[in-house]
Amino acid sequence: MRPPRKKVNFRHGDKVEVCSNEEGFIGSYYLATVVSRLDNGLYVVRYDTLLEDDGSRPLTETLFPNELRPKPPPLAAASSFARCQRVDAFDNDGWWVGQVSGKVDDHHYYVYFSTTHEEIAYPSSAIRVHQEWLNGQWIRSDS
Repeated sequence: MRPPRKKVNFRHGDKVEVCSNEEGFIGSYYLATVVSRLDNGLYVVRYDTLLEDDGSRPLTETLFPNELRPKPPPLAAASSFARCQRVDAFDNDGWWVGQVSGKVDDHHYYVYFSTTHEEIAYPSSAIRVHQEWLNGQWIRSDS
């Protein structure tokens, strides 16, 4: 269950992350741009990394407001991560929430994903500190 979110009124051109609730994609976030807000309160977004099934153009979807959050603010790239630290790893065109489970070497870490029970090694360049959007502000998960 996700924590409650403060309502944000997104506008055309805003960068957002789409929080997937689909089975097999829970715990993943995909960067998108708001195309429009419909009269019924839904948003139309165009993904930055996901394509239509035929691969011809970026995927466009209509989503509920609770499936969106603002794009997280940039953080200085972490030079190292701690064991058990909550992080996001970039894989399959999106950011996936996981936990550092070990260190391969100075530039690679194992990340464990509780939703899939997988442990995968990533270069530190594909890992970011996890941030949660709570009550209208970003909260870092540094531990």
